[in-house]
Amino acid sequence: MNKKIGLFFGTFNPIHVGHLIIANHMAEFSDLDEVWLVVTPHNPHKKKSSLLENHHRLEMVYKACEGYEHLSPSNVEFGLPQPNYTSVTLAHLQERHPTNRFCLIMGEDNLKTFHKWKNYEVILENHEIYVYPRISGGKVENEFRDHPKITRVNAPRVEISSTFIRSAVQDGKFVKPMLPHAVWDYIKLMNFYQ
Repeated sequence: MNKKIGLFFGTFNPIHVGHLIIANHMAEFSDLDEVWLVVTPHNPHKKKSSLLENHHRLEMVYKACEGYEHLSPSNVEFGLPQPNYTSVTLAHLQERHPTNRFCLIMGEDNLKTFHKWKNYEVILENHEIYVYPRISGGKVENEFRDHPKITRVNAPRVEISSTFIRSAVQDGKFVKPMLPHAVWDYIKLMNFYQ
């Protein structure tokens, strides 16, 4: 069956309710059939030392997606050479699932620097991009502003960051409302970010 699948990439360290709100909004209020939350093993722009192990972050995404019919966790990048790039992941998925159409989901802040991504022209040639607004995003005033392959989705603006959550947990703060309950329970059980 032909499906249009949105790929929402992140380190998800940890996944929080902001991620779920965006992913679910894209699945319910755009023409995407599903959203896959792709856990990235190592973003070339982030320090690896602050990341939990891959399987723990994937487990939290599994727990967060429970009960969401159109959201699925994905570990597709775990088996690809590192550091990995989005263009490689897209090509790999398209090869494995030729009947599906894969689209990127990104915040407006990422769109501003999209022209610096490896093979960004190839991505735009072969895939659509769904952009959600960010309070800190600002206006995109480059070639992507009115691009026919870029769709803006008026999703809720959620400014919760995994960095803030990690820091708050380390400081002994109660941040359960910012996390799916099963993720909060897992973080407490495993003593993560202490």
